[in-house]
Amino acid sequence: MPAELSERLVELFRWIDPGAQSDHLISDVSGWWRDADVLARLGPALAEPFRDARPTVVLAPAVTGLLLGPLAAAALGVGFVPAYKAGDGRTPAGPTTWAQSPPDFRGRRVDLGVRDRHLGPGDRVLVVDDWVATGAQLRALYAICAARGAQVLGASAVVVDCPPDLAAELRVRGLVGAARLG
Repeated sequence: MPAELSERLVELFRWIDPGAQSDHLISDVSGWWRDADVLARLGPALAEPFRDARPTVVLAPAVTGLLLGPLAAAALGVGFVPAYKAGDGRTPAGPTTWAQSPPDFRGRRVDLGVRDRHLGPGDRVLVVDDWVATGAQLRALYAICAARGAQVLGASAVVVDCPPDLAAELRVRGLVGAARLG
């Protein structure tokens, strides 16, 4: 990945203090979406580490993944499959395979679901997301792929915020290390 994209991602990122009602800062990645050059380069950059593995589909979780996943899929010339979160108002129609994540960095468990007709045996899956901290959602998505008979090639994320051993275990490649975001 070109170093100038990584630098631009860092420049456009902000931490937001939501006030006394919160015990943590909130990441603001909206600058990435507003910058046309960054937006055009994100898909190819996320796809590149897995291009030679020849994915047949990109899978990404709601919400930010619904933007990043199609960008990476288009760069690879493959289709995109969204993973829905239970209770977010976008319940998928038809048979769906669900998995619950282990606790994330806030202790939450997330139920993710993928429509059965869009993922199956023979699929070579690249998972894409904006941020990987604990790998909790990745584990749920990998479980869905296994249940559907699909092979996970790995995951590509804009920000990697997990220990190197976890990134290696889950085959995560990233564009920016979280430490660079301040």
